[in-house]
Amino acid sequence: MRKAAFIYSKELEKYRYPPEHPFNTIRPKKTREVVNSLGLLTGDGRREVAPVPAERTELKKFHSARYLHALKTAARKRWDAEALSMGIGTSDCPVFAGMYEYSVLVAGGTLVGAKLILSGDADVTFNPSGGLHHAGPQRASGFCYINDVALACIVFAEAGKRVLYLDVDVHHGDGVAYAFYNRSDIMTISFHENPRVLFPGTGFTDEIGEGEGKGYCVNVPLPVGTYDQAYMKAFEAIAPPLISFFKPGMIVLQLGADALAGDPLAHLQLTNNVYEKVINRLLGFGKPILMTGGGGYNIENTIRAWSLSWCVLCGADIDNLTIDNVMLGSTGLRDKALIVNDQQRDSVMPAVETTIKAIKARVFPIHGI
Repeated sequence: MRKAAFIYSKELEKYRYPPEHPFNTIRPKKTREVVNSLGLLTGDGRREVAPVPAERTELKKFHSARYLHALKTAARKRWDAEALSMGIGTSDCPVFAGMYEYSVLVAGGTLVGAKLILSGDADVTFNPSGGLHHAGPQRASGFCYINDVALACIVFAEAGKRVLYLDVDVHHGDGVAYAFYNRSDIMTISFHENPRVLFPGTGFTDEIGEGEGKGYCVNVPLPVGTYDQAYMKAFEAIAPPLISFFKPGMIVLQLGADALAGDPLAHLQLTNNVYEKVINRLLGFGKPILMTGGGGYNIENTIRAWSLSWCVLCGADIDNLTIDNVMLGSTGLRDKALIVNDQQRDSVMPAVETTIKAIKARVFPIHGI
């Protein structure tokens, strides 16, 4: 029986980004409501665990003291040119009430999940509030202030574990990739939309790490319009061979849902069935998995995707669940298949195949694959 922990508490509901901001903190709450209505927060090894704020000493494993001070001060509505130069107070990363407390609580939630795994009290954990992968050591970026997933990778590595970080958010997981660009004990693999057309403009196939980390940073840019079959072709060609070579002790999965069709900030055409396949593939490696949320700006699609993903992660029998949650309607958790026309197929598949070839040429030989 898989021991699974869902990380959440009502304390998170106190905080909101400004109303005009696309990052909506209601998504974890609604996801929790759905999975609770399905009876998937208790029984069969499942439980709900509250986050606790990350300690400053923990935050400083990745973020500088100067940045943390600027962030905390700005949250009290006192910030200056230096804070702005750190990305604090921009349209992407605005100052709002409780900004610091919220960010530290979210990061603490992901670290709670990591500690549960390290102690053996959980095999898999999910913090839907986490996944803030753009934040740098001294910079807020892309709606992210504290990089909880980078911190989790560090905690696992400090415990002597080899860490596989997989990022399926539609945006490149730049904050994590560059944090470990020179390391070989943490492998980062990011599947994301073509950085030529989407923030943050990084994550090309030739960004493969350097020094000891050469070949341990893997970027898989995908063309506009990428659909399920094309995505899974890239995933199967790249991720399993690298994971098998790397032999991680822990897997950290950033499950941003903005790669789904209909997301207002991106241009991929996935259904949430891709996430089910990805998670099942990872579970097949038999390693603990710490999963977080991330992007996802079509709120209902994101909630459905994260609810489905938790069901898969915690080992629920999805096909025999009683679906009575009004938000899911009659369609259940899984998305319906989307029609792919010839024009879309002809534009997407050659680009995907080119990306696969580039990675196999640049990265695989380093590892003897």
